[in-house]
Amino acid sequence: MALVPRKMNNGPAMASSQTTTITETHVQTNIRWDPSYIKTIPGGLKVAGIIINLVVFICVMSSGVHFRELTTAEWTDFVAMTAFWVTGILLIFYLLHVIEKFHVIPWMTIEMGFTILWAFFYLTCSIDLAVNAKKYGNNAFAAASFFGFVAMGVYGFDGFLKFKGWKAGQIAQGERVVQQAETATY
Repeated sequence: MALVPRKMNNGPAMASSQTTTITETHVQTNIRWDPSYIKTIPGGLKVAGIIINLVVFICVMSSGVHFRELTTAEWTDFVAMTAFWVTGILLIFYLLHVIEKFHVIPWMTIEMGFTILWAFFYLTCSIDLAVNAKKYGNNAFAAASFFGFVAMGVYGFDGFLKFKGWKAGQIAQGERVVQQAETATY
């Protein structure tokens, strides 16, 4: 039996493709006043957060509890006032487009961490306030507990939106355009 060479048929020429992704970031680096941010969902959440933080702080301060006697009031005031000032500063930064000017700072990640952490802090405060409201019969603590749970929801929802934006590769303010082009070679 003899070996006979066969002619191999390779078929049509094989094509390969290459995908190129181009990401463009469009920002304006000038500081400018833009009150339309408040009409957006993140802007509205920041305004709501500022108001609720003040309400929680006022409820705890009007409870008549001396801080040396109850650490619940101290912790809640720390959480409410820190959130008030950080949220207020972020709101001013967005209104003046400072976030857009410094777009290289990972604002989305920073805000996501802050909002998720503060949602957890408000959960701890609100539970503690509810327990102590029942224990001491303090209606101001009960009101602070309710508004603390509302603040937890506001910061939690904002954290969820920031997480979705972070996963999608968005920037906090400005516009990021991602274009994909596919090229084929034969």
